[in-house]
Amino acid sequence: MKLFKTFRLDTANHLLWRNGDRIPVTPKAFDVLSYLVKHAGRVVTQDEILEALWLESYVNPEVLRKYILEIRKALGDRPDNPEFIETVPKRGYRFVAPVVEENATEPLVAATLPAMQRPASEEKTGPAAVSSEQKSSLGRYGLWQFAVLLILASMVAIAGWHFQVTHIRVDAALPKNTSIAVLPFANLSAAKDQEYFSDGLSEQLINDLAKLPGLKVVGRSSAFQFKGRDEDLREVGRKLGVANVLEGSVRRNGNHVRITAELIKADDGFQLWSQTYDREIKDIFGVEDDIAQAATEALSLKLLDNRQPVASNLRNTNPEAYQAYLQAKYFSGRGQSEEDFGKAVAYTDKAIELDKKYAPAWALRAAVRNMMAEGGLTDMTEGFRKARDDEERAIALDPTLDSAYVALAATQMFYDWDWNAADTSLTKAVALGPGNVDIVRIRAELSLALGNLDQAIQLYRQVVTLDPLRTNSYLTMGQLLQAEGRYDEAQAALQKALDLNPQVTFAHFTRGQILIAQGKPQQGLTEIEKEPCDWERLTGEGMVYHALGREHDSNAALAGLIAKHGTIAAYQIAQVYAFREESDKSFEWLERAYKQRDAGLAGIKIDPLFNNLRHDPRYTELLKKMHLPA
Repeated sequence: MKLFKTFRLDTANHLLWRNGDRIPVTPKAFDVLSYLVKHAGRVVTQDEILEALWLESYVNPEVLRKYILEIRKALGDRPDNPEFIETVPKRGYRFVAPVVEENATEPLVAATLPAMQRPASEEKTGPAAVSSEQKSSLGRYGLWQFAVLLILASMVAIAGWHFQVTHIRVDAALPKNTSIAVLPFANLSAAKDQEYFSDGLSEQLINDLAKLPGLKVVGRSSAFQFKGRDEDLREVGRKLGVANVLEGSVRRNGNHVRITAELIKADDGFQLWSQTYDREIKDIFGVEDDIAQAATEALSLKLLDNRQPVASNLRNTNPEAYQAYLQAKYFSGRGQSEEDFGKAVAYTDKAIELDKKYAPAWALRAAVRNMMAEGGLTDMTEGFRKARDDEERAIALDPTLDSAYVALAATQMFYDWDWNAADTSLTKAVALGPGNVDIVRIRAELSLALGNLDQAIQLYRQVVTLDPLRTNSYLTMGQLLQAEGRYDEAQAALQKALDLNPQVTFAHFTRGQILIAQGKPQQGLTEIEKEPCDWERLTGEGMVYHALGREHDSNAALAGLIAKHGTIAAYQIAQVYAFREESDKSFEWLERAYKQRDAGLAGIKIDPLFNNLRHDPRYTELLKKMHLPA
């Protein structure tokens, strides 16, 4: 244990403390600090540190500066007036604070040496000094990158837009687990109006990486949970179940854009590679497309030894159309309200108006229209019809666009009930985007609709792996396990959904169903009363009051469900009647659900609430009309 000023360095447990508070430091930065403290009072050269801490691999010296900057930030040190780490120009670093061993009485070093000026290489980022505003915006990426990377920018121009990566040889430290999370890139633009651009860059990297066979890529929903959060990357890796994290920042000012990205090992914070783009741009589209492509190639080389670049579907359009597309992606990804979906459609309309041949915009509008039709936000028949037109147009324009086949499969499943066609569309989508979690999710829904419950559960286990912080991943898993009668596992999955989002809908309703099935209707009532979704709570009340013998209350709940939600909840009304063993009424509402193309009917084959109807000829006839195996 070594003490210096208000800090305590616990070398045995790799912990740094200040006045009893733990200071977060990445493992490699801790090792650098420990080495400097151990040799306090003398100049330690860069080569000495690199040879001591990276014995088996060659590392670019710029990485060391990154860790020095991190240590200074943790200690609150200033390079121009150092209290702890002094930079000795052209030589190395010296730890200048008094250091004592715990229980020792005398300092190990007097630390009376005068502070020395920071070298020019740390004061400037290339030919010209960086402004104070730019310095403050660089955050954890550090000023040191720009001297090297501006040179790279020149190389790029000379090489005809062939990007050169700042490679760091780490052959002994390469990750064996080829899994990655792309965190939302930080928007450092002064006007704070480029969030759609930084989010779009992150999402496009996720989509492009998902095309690489053998690479596990965490889905957008889970990766974006860390947006705006400065969380320890070891925790990020643990929560997302990945070995590597790609993060970066975007700063745009007029026609100038600076984007920095770095690939980091999650277990020790070691930087595998970094890349910076510093450009004068005339359009957003060209720059982001180049970055997505170059980063994808670099990742595939580093992680998979795959030298075949991933093709982007976003290249061929004009910058105005692409900017509208990015804004549509931003609102569809947010998807919290009818207003969000409306804005997403409006921006896709604008993108298509600007470029009628831009396939991704057609596919995105189709996906949004599907969601609005499924959620009852638009007329179902009209919504799905328009979605199919968009899907067919997108595929005609670009037959390699996986998102178009995913959207088409959704329409074929939830409106056409053409399960074979949906399977064909998903087969094409899987071939084009093998790591796309949305494809796995809809394949699970297809298995569910066909009654292949075991297969649906296995596929949803993959969904949970690829999207481990998405609430609905656990919610659906819980519902599938509940349908199979695996109640303890179902309750655990539903609790995880509630842990991630205490306001999630359907979780309390499903937990109430489980308790009713277990013969605990009073506990089921307590659970159902917590359900935030009005029509699901009324559905649950209609069932649980019947189980409790409170028929008047059951009738009241059912009447309220019909009066308030009869136009969108025909399937749920049929569930209540089936549970109450009123078969004729249940089939009457199932027929309404059929005519309305109620999305709930996709689960009828595995829904335990309809078990007492399965031997009725009307049930078999309904399955035939839906083109489902009887």
